[in-house]
Amino acid sequence: MKLFEKIILISLSLILVSCTNELDVQQEGTPTEASFWKTENDLITGANAMYKPLFEAEFYGRGLFWLINASDDMVTGRARSEADNAKNFNSSYIAAGDLETQWNRRYTVIGVANRVIRNVGNIPTSDAVKNKYLGEALFMSSRMYFELAYSYGNEKAGVPIIDRTKEPDINPIPRAANVMENYNYIVNDLKQAAELLPTQEELPPADYGRPHKVAAWALLSKVYLFMKDWENAAYWANEVMTKGNRSLLANYADVFKSENNYSSEYIWSIPGTPKFTARGSILPGVVLENKGWGEYNGWGYFQPTKELYDEYEANDVRRGVTILKPGDVFTFNAKERIYSSTNSLTGYQFNKYMDAFKYPLNSGRVSANGDYPCTDLAVPIMRYAEVILIRAEALLMQGKNADQDINMIRQRAGLAAKSGCTLADLKHERRCELAGEWADRHRDLVRWGDAQNTYAQALHGVNGQEVWAPRNFNPAIHNVWAVPQVEIINSGGVIKQNEGW
Repeated sequence: MKLFEKIILISLSLILVSCTNELDVQQEGTPTEASFWKTENDLITGANAMYKPLFEAEFYGRGLFWLINASDDMVTGRARSEADNAKNFNSSYIAAGDLETQWNRRYTVIGVANRVIRNVGNIPTSDAVKNKYLGEALFMSSRMYFELAYSYGNEKAGVPIIDRTKEPDINPIPRAANVMENYNYIVNDLKQAAELLPTQEELPPADYGRPHKVAAWALLSKVYLFMKDWENAAYWANEVMTKGNRSLLANYADVFKSENNYSSEYIWSIPGTPKFTARGSILPGVVLENKGWGEYNGWGYFQPTKELYDEYEANDVRRGVTILKPGDVFTFNAKERIYSSTNSLTGYQFNKYMDAFKYPLNSGRVSANGDYPCTDLAVPIMRYAEVILIRAEALLMQGKNADQDINMIRQRAGLAAKSGCTLADLKHERRCELAGEWADRHRDLVRWGDAQNTYAQALHGVNGQEVWAPRNFNPAIHNVWAVPQVEIINSGGVIKQNEGW
């Protein structure tokens, strides 16, 4: 997409002013805000810089997916001590590897967004242009704060909120009093973003992948869900469902094909462009068989468990779309194969992201750089089916009937309708519908209060063999992840570690 071309062509000197972390001191000689934000082109350049970090391998390729890996749906796969320790809620993962960078990466995007917000009013351009980029900045800041807040914040401490009215200084910023302070801040920004952003239909194709009005409504519904504000979660999900021009695709498998990147089910995704300098989420290559049967540099991480496979009802079409099991016939590199694995601990592989790999590997649909194995799929971060399930959950938590919403999901899966649906039905559908996605099964188990009992059970492979031992999840400690040690050190101890970690 042209969005990527714009991002790639931004010169380093221009990005420095926008991409410096809000908590860092600007380097000597770096352009100042006063010298940079002068024209509409400066605004566009500065706003485009918000998206550049998203295409780094450890942002939406792996990154926080190492924490989603804690769920009962998958195991790490290849040996990786940092990820294995996190999955086992072992504090040895602290101060090691890519999980140390996730906090900083998101505050980098927040820093870019804050500069857009501070300066957009001074740019000589139309109100429509100002509103569009201000809306984008508010959305991107909100998305980053949300991921930080639910990962690291709880009732004891939230995450730092940067004062966007002034340029950053050298003084460390303490954590918010609690996560609700973060959520309320996010909600206020998202409501403003929703007022300013165009609809997806109003965007030119070159801008597909940028935030839009319905994406703000959808994220609002999820934030309110995490706040346990059921009425508002249902309200904003309903806005999407009744005013957002969204609908489920008829065929579940079609959701994960690049020709449907911006279909009626799209809410917000990370666009993929495998040609030339590849950009996009590398998740499709990360979950691919290690070394790709000798034909491609698959990485072999995040392997589904028998527990996930068995969760599906026998005639649920989503199971085959989601998981490859031994003996399944599939196409890889334009050749029909029978699935087997030489590296999967469980014997399974996620299948959702495999569509691009069925074509010849030199067709341009898959990155030629196996060290950055993205495809032309815009990997979903949030999609319409999740919004439906958010409304269903919010209705159930208010003691209301959610049969219509749950049965919308079940009907597409080829399943019979249910009546009198319960929270257990909701949990089942959410797990089956969104497995292996950024919706975050681990966070669901934590917020439902199910994590301790679930993780006390071993995980198994296709033949029933134990592949992951039972784990000790302490809800008083492990309801949040450890703050990266580097942030505590760099703040001189102003930023405190979560209790128990």
